[in-house]
Amino acid sequence: MDLRPPAQVVPGRECGSCTLCCKVYNIPEIEKPAGKWCKHCKPGKGCGIHDSLPSQCSAFNCLWRTKEALPSYWKPEQSKMVISIFPQNEFIYVQVDPGTPAAWHKQPYYDDLHHWAKNNLPKGIHVIVFVNDNATLIMPDDTVPLGPMNPTDRLVVRTNSTSGAAKYEVTLIPVGATSL
Repeated sequence: MDLRPPAQVVPGRECGSCTLCCKVYNIPEIEKPAGKWCKHCKPGKGCGIHDSLPSQCSAFNCLWRTKEALPSYWKPEQSKMVISIFPQNEFIYVQVDPGTPAAWHKQPYYDDLHHWAKNNLPKGIHVIVFVNDNATLIMPDDTVPLGPMNPTDRLVVRTNSTSGAAKYEVTLIPVGATSL
C-alpha cells in the first residue's frame, strides 16, 4: 500500500473525539513536549485554541484521516498510534502514545507495519516507530532498535544476505554530522 497522503481528508474521517496528536508530538511554537498532553487540549473533546492553532498543528492531518485504504482500526484513539509521512524524507513515522508504548507490538498493527516496510523498502522509504524520541526501524522481517532519534536524522540501511537470510546494517547519522 502506498501510504503517501492525498491532499484532502477522506469524507467521514473526522477527528471527533480523537486528540492523540495533541499528546504525542513536540510543538516548539507553544513549548509543548512530546508525550505530554498539550495544555490547550481537552482530551476526547478537542483543542481549546482551535481558531489560533500553531502552524504545525493547523497543517497536520494524520494518515488515518487522509488515506482511505488505511483500515478503521488505525484511528489513533483506537490504535494508540499516529501515523504520518515525514515530508523531508517521505519515511512513514508511527508515533506511539507513551502511555501504551507496546501498542505497536499488538495485532493487527505489528503485521501491518512489517507489510508496509516490505512494500516501501524497495522505494527507499522506511517505517519508523517512535515512543517519544526512542525509535525502532521496522524491516520486512525484523525490527532494529535505533534509540534516541531526531526525525531529521539520516538513516543508512544496507542489506547483507550472504548467509541466505537478510541481515540489516543500520547507521543513524545525527543532524549536523558528516556523512559516511
